[in-house]
Amino acid sequence: MKAQMESCGRFLRLHGYERRIVLAAAAGLVTTWVGLRLAGFRRWHRALEWIALATGKPLDTTSAGVVERAREISGLVAAAARNLPCRMYCLEQSLVVWWLLRRRGIPATLRMGGRKEGERLEAHAWVELEGANLSDSDTEYIHFIPFEGTIASRETQTQ
Repeated sequence: MKAQMESCGRFLRLHGYERRIVLAAAAGLVTTWVGLRLAGFRRWHRALEWIALATGKPLDTTSAGVVERAREISGLVAAAARNLPCRMYCLEQSLVVWWLLRRRGIPATLRMGGRKEGERLEAHAWVELEGANLSDSDTEYIHFIPFEGTIASRETQTQ
């Protein structure tokens, strides 16, 4: 109960812009969790891409503050994921970060990679902007070999 009250207090101390992102992230995480299970990755990714293309106007990533804004959004998504009752894995979180950034016109890239750990094949998902991972605390991705050409967006395919 105490932890929930502290989380509520932290949420209330956020600025209005940050609160809206946290609420959108929480809704997006839950919806993505369900969407992945009902529609599968490929269809759900296309649906998010379609929604993002309909709402986002491309921003110039060289302008000041875009990378910082993207890192802030990534951090807010991670915070929302930590406070949900069910566990959100890297795939759900990365899809939501990617979608929120694309909606804001930030041309982020969804990346996935794999590695072999003993007899197990492990996978990981992360979001990059101009080649840099957006999650400050996530250095896990450096141990994964990125899959190439598996998550091409329609924009890339039409160019």
